[in-house]
Amino acid sequence: MKIAVTGTPGTGKTTATELLAERGVDIPVIHLNDEIKEYDLWSERDVDRDDSLITDIEAVKNHLGDWDGLLESHLAHHFDVDRVIVLRCEPSVLEDRLSERGDSEQKAKENAESEALDVVLSEAVDQHGQDAVYEIDTTGRDPEAVADEIVAVIDGDRSPSAGNVDFTGYLLP
Repeated sequence: MKIAVTGTPGTGKTTATELLAERGVDIPVIHLNDEIKEYDLWSERDVDRDDSLITDIEAVKNHLGDWDGLLESHLAHHFDVDRVIVLRCEPSVLEDRLSERGDSEQKAKENAESEALDVVLSEAVDQHGQDAVYEIDTTGRDPEAVADEIVAVIDGDRSPSAGNVDFTGYLLP
């Protein structure tokens, strides 16, 4: 089975997926951002966005080959998967998280707005269909609870749920 755990940067993807082994999940976890850096799977740097790497999606697909397991990254929904888990977080909380971890004010604000506009969720639904997308709100939840929700999706104990979270109020003055 191929599962994507995706979401706007700062929603808790890496933290939650690192807890899966403790929960008895015997599935390989690929932290895609680490692979991109380690194997130079990027084409350029975006100096206007904190020197972010621009990922070469085709190079990543070639690198992954015929993979199986769980792919974790804000880009994971761009790959061929069976289920997509989209982690969400209230945009003002997300903006604070990103600022605290050292992102520029501009980058934190941009990602918060992206979260309010459902960018990752919309892309996931467009690419995989609503019946393959599972939305998990991480706002105010500890990583263990989020990991438990991911396990429920992996085990087939949770129904698809795209579109249940609404953060558009963040965009209003």
